[in-house]
Amino acid sequence: MQSKTDWERLKSGAGDAKATPDHLEADVTHIVRGLVRKGLKPLPAKTSISLRVDQDVLEWFKAQGAGYQTRINTVLRAFRDASV
Repeated sequence: MQSKTDWERLKSGAGDAKATPDHLEADVTHIVRGLVRKGLKPLPAKTSISLRVDQDVLEWFKAQGAGYQTRINTVLRAFRDASV
């Protein structure tokens, strides 16, 4: 069976896909995070909640960069583990 793939077109980059609001370009950190998790235990499911915190605390976490909610979760988990 002969391949119907236009290898020359693929190699030339012609017709490269463009990002649209519905299909944004992949974020490399998101891809790497998925690769790093390969072979590890599944992460526990997360629950969405509404949490009230002081404005300065939230601003500090946000100032640390993307992933501030994950960092807040990590701090809460460390406090829980230290309290046992």
